[in-house]
Amino acid sequence: MSLKKLENDVKRICKRHIKEYDNEQAFIDDLMHGCQSGIIGELIYYHDTLKFCKKHKKAINELLAEILNDCGYSSPSELFGVKWDKTDPLAMETNNQNLLAWFAFEEMASRLFL
Repeated sequence: MSLKKLENDVKRICKRHIKEYDNEQAFIDDLMHGCQSGIIGELIYYHDTLKFCKKHKKAINELLAEILNDCGYSSPSELFGVKWDKTDPLAMETNNQNLLAWFAFEEMASRLFL
């Protein structure tokens, strides 16, 4: 159920942004550069990414566990590399929550559009 809520939010946000493009594929191409590029206005500021992360915490944990398992990794730091703050392994602080919000959005968008 939590993944469905995340999926619905990602769909809703993407539909709003697709309207700004000549075609859906152009939006998808831009989105594949990642949320860090600022393409998703709802996920630019920490206030918004932290809210998104908290709202979808369960779904993010499910996605993260799935990806870590699929890649054979044992920790998020292996997946995210130097971007992951190793001093915050439980993602209680801003940097890692921001990273997880972008990860979840991008992963769900790629599942929906690719």
